[in-house]
Amino acid sequence: MKQTNEFYADYECIKLENDSLAIWVTHDVGPRIIGLQAAGGDNLLAVLPNVTHTTPSGQVYWFRGGHRLWHAPEDPERTYVPDDTAVPITPIPNGIQTTQDVEPDTGIQKQMAITLPDNSAQVIIDHTLTNCGLWPVKLAPWAITQFKPGGFAILPQPTDDTSLLPNRRLAIWPYARINSPHLVWGNRFIFVHATMQNESFKLGWANSSGWLAYRVNDTLFVKQAAYQAGYDYYDFGSSSECYCNDIILELETLGPRVILEPGASVTHREVWRVFPNVSLMAEETAVADLIAQLNI
Repeated sequence: MKQTNEFYADYECIKLENDSLAIWVTHDVGPRIIGLQAAGGDNLLAVLPNVTHTTPSGQVYWFRGGHRLWHAPEDPERTYVPDDTAVPITPIPNGIQTTQDVEPDTGIQKQMAITLPDNSAQVIIDHTLTNCGLWPVKLAPWAITQFKPGGFAILPQPTDDTSLLPNRRLAIWPYARINSPHLVWGNRFIFVHATMQNESFKLGWANSSGWLAYRVNDTLFVKQAAYQAGYDYYDFGSSSECYCNDIILELETLGPRVILEPGASVTHREVWRVFPNVSLMAEETAVADLIAQLNI
């Protein structure tokens, strides 16, 4: 693995690279991953230099794009804490660790440890929240990756035979149009086409499969995060979520809800895998065959 300093998407970054992929981690803001590309390919992540959100108190949050760490549940104020200042980056085996200053309003400190464990197109990200405050905080780690539009998301659904009982529960946000032509409701997979205009859509579910994916520009991105059965998750039990509008598609994973005592930490791991040159349609049999072939 090579590690270099360079500017990328107008940010000062640390670049991690092996023979299969490259990843750019911002240093002047963050913690944030702003670039991800397979060898010889384009950046899969959205870069949003001008997209902002203003909170009710007037605080401006810059979305930037890429990959970020939040903590659930979403709140008009405490969720949108700016990451506008430089973050210290320290080397760790096969990667780096990036740490944000403690949030003054919540006492929470965000940290990401990013590693390329070998020479394959795989990234391991450990997302850690630490309570540096004086009181317990109820939260869940929430890892969000924003992709360029134009592709489609693959959202695996439970297939357990529960006889007369239900086997899944979907959380659907109030602005989501369930009859949107950009959705394909399959029995094994739900597909979300990132070609929306003038609408937004979001759904969540208890993802016992432990993975979700996005295919764009002949490249398949797979994000894996363990589902912990029997634990309590926010958003009607959602361990995975997908959001889409006209400029991005997000794949999101969450850890279980915890009460984080002062001085305690919680870590949520994602494993990313990138497969270039993948020819694939948003069709259940084709996706099932490919997933089995790739051993996902």
